[in-house]
Amino acid sequence: VQLQASGGGLVQAGGSLRLSCAASGRTFSSYVMGWFRQAPGKEREFVAGIRWSGGNTFYLDSVKGRFTISRDNAKNTVHLQMNSLKPEDTADYYCAAYASSYGLSSRASDYVYWGQGTLVTVSS
Repeated sequence: VQLQASGGGLVQAGGSLRLSCAASGRTFSSYVMGWFRQAPGKEREFVAGIRWSGGNTFYLDSVKGRFTISRDNAKNTVHLQMNSLKPEDTADYYCAAYASSYGLSSRASDYVYWGQGTLVTVSS
């Protein structure tokens, strides 16, 4: 399984970015896909997750209403649309995946496959 994250960049507070995670290597219908972030000096934290089959989603409280996770079945890609960005959203963002027939975990230790980080910087 390979995960390729892209879409990071520099944006002013209040702006938007869309991150993408291209997945390859197998069929992901029974997988959970997640986005995590890690700011300098802080632990990695869960941001959002989606079950590939069914589309159930789960978000970190601080991003609810601002971020939207979605999947494109045809392109095997998961997106994270980030609106109303704040300086505290600045971090390296990682996509991750694990196989599961039910549930949606927010624990990094449950995710088996990880992509490289993509840096999001929000200026004030």
